[in-house]
Amino acid sequence: MKQFLVKPNLNIKKALKYIKTTGQQCLVVVNNENKLLGTLSDGDIRNAILKGKYPKDKINNYYQKNPICLYNNYYSINKVKKIFLKNRIGIIPIINKKTKVVVDVLTFAKVFKKNKNYSSISVVIMAGGKGERLKPFTTILPKPLVPIRDKPIIEHIIEKFNKNNNSNFFITVNYKSKILKSFLEEMVSKTKLSFIDEAKPLGTAGSLSLLKNKIKKPFLVTNCDTIVDINFDELINFHNLNKNDLTLVASSKEYKIPYGTCIINKENFLEKIIEKPKFDFFINIGLYVLNPYLLKMIPKNKKFDMTDLISLLRKQNKQIGVYPIEDNAWIDVGQWSEYRKAINQLV
Repeated sequence: MKQFLVKPNLNIKKALKYIKTTGQQCLVVVNNENKLLGTLSDGDIRNAILKGKYPKDKINNYYQKNPICLYNNYYSINKVKKIFLKNRIGIIPIINKKTKVVVDVLTFAKVFKKNKNYSSISVVIMAGGKGERLKPFTTILPKPLVPIRDKPIIEHIIEKFNKNNNSNFFITVNYKSKILKSFLEEMVSKTKLSFIDEAKPLGTAGSLSLLKNKIKKPFLVTNCDTIVDINFDELINFHNLNKNDLTLVASSKEYKIPYGTCIINKENFLEKIIEKPKFDFFINIGLYVLNPYLLKMIPKNKKFDMTDLISLLRKQNKQIGVYPIEDNAWIDVGQWSEYRKAINQLV
């Protein structure tokens, strides 16, 4: 139970870490005496992010102050199941009727003892780019085949999805496509691979137009320089429960300025110097969930980026969800500085 309890002065970044540690999508907020204050779901965190909040902001203004709870010894399992199903919540705190102290925590997974599996979900790997930032490797090899230890990038990516039982892949190809196809066709795997040929570079989303009528369910799209280690079922479940049209995965990222930063007032006088300040942001990592109808919105045979699709959806007031993950849950291998880190991180 203790792993679910957090204090209201916790920041968003740490709350995300605790949610990942528990394996659930919700935490219970308590005071110093463990009296119930509220509940905090991953959805509450995402709503805070959409409102422009930063990883270091406290959760005290974003958790649910009037959560559903039950008194110990005053409930049945059938009652609990009805509450979960009716309210679509992930957690129910059990409290002492007199003291309001949390004595137990019930989770949806614990009560129903099953997890929905989305292994049939298709995965699209955008592998047609030139990989300019990884030259001179990419002068000879397509970027997906740049090696990290004893495997190319794309094999690491596929293995992460295979861990989640995803086995149906579409690979978009253009630059040095014959080399990439030859390697993947010889790769011993239970994975089903289908190639989508771009006659010319179509950007980070343009080749998706070639998948019209080939995908009938929400599907995953990933860049071929992003290796992500998360539970993809939870991502798809979040997308479906929130009825999103598109969901993008974002990571908290900390940037440190290696200099003293001058704060200057309106009269151009120095107010103070902040030594080597740190800034936290949520960044788009290049992993998305898309509803299949979006494929019809992508123009044929035209360069079209994922940012273009997102802008189009925003103009039409479509629902775009943000699914935040921890910084250590993904690796960007598209540039040399991160590529070197990946060699040490991936075994």
